[in-house]
Amino acid sequence: MNSVSDIIPSAGITDADNQPKQIDWHAGSNGQLFEVEALPERLCSLDVPFSLVSDQSQIKLGLGGSIHLDDKVEDENAYQHLAFVPKQTIQALGNKQFCHDYAIKYPYMTGAMANGIASVELVEAIAKADMLASFGAAGLSLAEVEKAIQRIQASIPNKPFCFNLIYSPNEKGHEDAVVDLYLRYGVDLVETSAYMKLTLPVVRYRVKGIHKDAQGNIVVPNRIIAKASRVELASKWFSPPPEKLLNELVAQGAITEAEAGLAKDIPMAQDLTVEADSGGHTDNRPAITLLPTMLALRDQIQAEYNYAHELRVGAAGGIATPASALGAFAMGAAYIVTGTVNQACKESGSSDIVREMLANTGQADVTMAPAVDMFEMGVKLQVLKRGSMFAMRGNKLYELYKKYASIDEIPEKDKANIEKTIFKMSLEDVWQKTYDFFSERDPSQVEKAKNDPKHKMALIFRWYLGLSSRWANAGVADRQVDYQVWCGPAMGAFNEWTRDTFLATTEKRDAVTVAMNIMFGAAFLSRANGILKQGVELAGVLTQFQPMQLDAIEKYLTE
Repeated sequence: MNSVSDIIPSAGITDADNQPKQIDWHAGSNGQLFEVEALPERLCSLDVPFSLVSDQSQIKLGLGGSIHLDDKVEDENAYQHLAFVPKQTIQALGNKQFCHDYAIKYPYMTGAMANGIASVELVEAIAKADMLASFGAAGLSLAEVEKAIQRIQASIPNKPFCFNLIYSPNEKGHEDAVVDLYLRYGVDLVETSAYMKLTLPVVRYRVKGIHKDAQGNIVVPNRIIAKASRVELASKWFSPPPEKLLNELVAQGAITEAEAGLAKDIPMAQDLTVEADSGGHTDNRPAITLLPTMLALRDQIQAEYNYAHELRVGAAGGIATPASALGAFAMGAAYIVTGTVNQACKESGSSDIVREMLANTGQADVTMAPAVDMFEMGVKLQVLKRGSMFAMRGNKLYELYKKYASIDEIPEKDKANIEKTIFKMSLEDVWQKTYDFFSERDPSQVEKAKNDPKHKMALIFRWYLGLSSRWANAGVADRQVDYQVWCGPAMGAFNEWTRDTFLATTEKRDAVTVAMNIMFGAAFLSRANGILKQGVELAGVLTQFQPMQLDAIEKYLTE
């Protein structure tokens, strides 16, 4: 399919009589012709434009030279021009202002995976490569989060980074305490996740310290990159902080009247990540329908409030290959966020056992299971089902919770079964461990359980749900069947793309190499797609991007 006869003609340039004009490529003194087999190499040279031309009915590549429209000059070095491939920088795939605002080079972000799976090492590696990473603070103690802040601020003092702030309805005071920690250490960028509504702590974080500079411009020290998959919640993030919450914060003395007044002219979040079918908390929404909806919402709210800094929309969920990244950018995403694929990288806070499980994952090897942080509300998250019985066992516990009012009501047969297969100890022993944990972390939970048998049952069941992810991170061998591994179908797509390449093996998967292959590959495919859009059909092998070693990519970017 590499001859001119295989080309599907496109609507070209015509003259006054509606006759197609001839477009020629002239080699001149500096032009070079290459065989079409050199196309992959040419596409990799992102900053070098070139042409596809016809040479005796064969497609060839023209480098340099010049293009002429309807040239009547006889020139033996002139060839019919078929397509032009312009430069394509990685930065231009997304929103350049996003990169400028966060002092990064590429519009790429690694999302926060809880319990430190998005680890300090991951944040450091991505930051040093001039991209943005969010530390997975959710599920960690305040002491663990504080330690992570101290290390990251010391190790990459001049690089941008982000910390996660998660909606915590079942942990009274914890969200406030995390915000206190962030404000105290000057953590000025957070990625919010799992929010079902705006809360006093997240509004306080956003508004604290807001002021006007000498020129009268509003300065907002604390920035939020919010995640959402529903229009009603996205609207709240893109709107100014609710007046009711501002008034309450003023009454508490948490913010000043002046801060509350200025807050009415800013959005809760300038950047919103549209979370499609991802690992962890997800509504399993398809990005192809969700992203355009959120982009339209962005335009609507920007027009309504006329913010000084325009709102932006990024994309997450299902992105783990150059094609999926390019698809998100082509639909208008300002930036992309990856998740599960980073858990499979050696810098993640997960275990080698989990990394191997993820390396063998297919797109259909995922399912939904109860979320520990919102168990009683019936909220679910997406996890790996291949090699683990966590989802089945977690759903069994939720069924029992919905059906019975207390542990005592559960039939003895069912009780004995879950003690043997799920907890591997008596429910009395589980309660004692749960009691000890919450007595230190949140004593109010224990007090509530004393008067509410159903709440006590929820805490006991949450013991399993909570530890299952920690067993996975720690690689507890005798609990592998119970591993809770947050995983979306993107992991399977990544494995399919990297099969039979160096990235197929877990030890070769580092976060920066993965990130740069996705972004460089997206730029490569953007150029390849441009050829197809001009009506030139080529053998598929010539326009496919195969994973490359990081030093090879860097060589192309520095030439």
